[in-house]
Formats: sequence, structure tokens, C-alpha cells
Amino acid sequence: MAYKILASQCTQCGACEFECPNGAISMKGDTYKIDPAACTECAGQFDEPQCDAVCPVPGTCVKAA
Repeated sequence: MAYKILASQCTQCGACEFECPNGAISMKGDTYKIDPAACTECAGQFDEPQCDAVCPVPGTCVKAA
């Protein structure tokens, strides 16, 4: 499973892009997107997904359904 960024809540701060150990986050249009093929939810690297840990808006980086 991968994480996604809720565009309606994203402030485009860029914090998540620099913290992603897999380089799965990039700017697409006017918001950041997570490449589901590259996202590992930081398994084996961190205790929690780093995008969610550094995002200033709670609930913006969530598990994709």
C-alpha cells in the first residue's frame, strides 16, 4: 500500500518531498503527488511515513485506499 497527499489540504510547503527516503514525492501541477510505485510507507527505514511526520497540516498525507 502507498500513501497519497490530499490536494485540498496541501499547502505546497515542500517538506514532504525532501524527507521521502524513496524520492516518491514530486510537484505535479500546483500540488505534491506521491508515486504509488515508489512509496514503501518508509517500511524498514523509519517507524512512520516521513511525509506524514513532517507535514504541517494533520491528515494531509494518508494511506491510499
